[in-house]
Amino acid sequence: MTAIDHILDKALKGERVNLEETIALFESDEVEKMGHVANNLMERKHPEPLTTFVIGRNVNYTNICDVYCRFCAFYRRPGSEEGYVLPTETILQKIQETIDVGGTEILMQGGTNPNLPFSYYTDLLKEIKTHFPDITMHSFSPAEIMKMKEVSDGLSLEEVLRQIHAAGLDSLPGGGAEILDDRTRRKISRLKGSWRDWMDVMQTAHKIGMNTTATMVIGFGESMEERALHLMRVREAQDECIQNQYPSEGFLAFIPWTFQPDNTNLKKERQTPEAYLKTVAISRIVLDNIKNLQSSWVTMGPEVGKLSLRYGCNDFGSTMIEENVVSSAGATYKVNIEAILSIIREAGKIPAQRNTKYDILRVFDKESHVERDFVMQN
Repeated sequence: MTAIDHILDKALKGERVNLEETIALFESDEVEKMGHVANNLMERKHPEPLTTFVIGRNVNYTNICDVYCRFCAFYRRPGSEEGYVLPTETILQKIQETIDVGGTEILMQGGTNPNLPFSYYTDLLKEIKTHFPDITMHSFSPAEIMKMKEVSDGLSLEEVLRQIHAAGLDSLPGGGAEILDDRTRRKISRLKGSWRDWMDVMQTAHKIGMNTTATMVIGFGESMEERALHLMRVREAQDECIQNQYPSEGFLAFIPWTFQPDNTNLKKERQTPEAYLKTVAISRIVLDNIKNLQSSWVTMGPEVGKLSLRYGCNDFGSTMIEENVVSSAGATYKVNIEAILSIIREAGKIPAQRNTKYDILRVFDKESHVERDFVMQN
């Protein structure tokens, strides 16, 4: 037996892996062995051979940001000539294009723009829901929520979330988690807030009935202990949601990916596919209270994406119709859908479209493009 065998056996028996054991997994190079266990645990939660995905669009409503993260190539400083705030009409047009190709989810995110009042967000959401009452607004990272609190003239975090939820925000994505430990956060995004700030937003959202997702980005120079602490802190927050019987399912999914260093001010080597797959597997092993694990195939490539479906992932994320595609939105939809269907099938799985809550909307037959009705078994 190797050093990690007893840890993996423990996980297979349904026992919890602790912090020290999680560190040992991250320090091990027995990636295939971890992947085998993670796949086993995934199949217990998801016995149907389905891999799900959502048709969604990423709308970057502003690129103006005042936290200046070293790893970000997107933001522009306040006052920059390259800064923008999208007109409401443009945002509505992008949402219509998404609906026209069968989309159900809008991931609207931007910078922490100090020039936008809190009313901007509530008014925008109300306008969106007036036109598109059925679209799911899975939008705004915790950093953006904290900026809303800052410009809200004294509202508490809970009141900010209650008002933005009432205006039309359905759920919160897990962006901005990076590594949930302040040593690394101070190095890469000093002004973005502590890991506790990120978690406070999520736990408050759970308390008032909003679902969320959680993410982790590896490759900033963080230690294995920090990666392990990240998973522990997410698991503990999910425990709190379940134990307190909040009117929310908490974190519906966990999404790990690797830092992409191109065009940023943070020069680090790219993480290997093996490091990514190990992180995926360990996430499935440790996060026993989160049902869905999402592949990051867009950043890792289709071959690694296929492998991730054998390392614990049951979901392929969003088609992410690009925001800069306007006239050919239908073609983009087709290309994205075809790529996802092909990759999922090549991995030996059956593709299924879901919504943000992970309800199955339609299933695609394994060998054809014919859809069939599918009822999930309880």
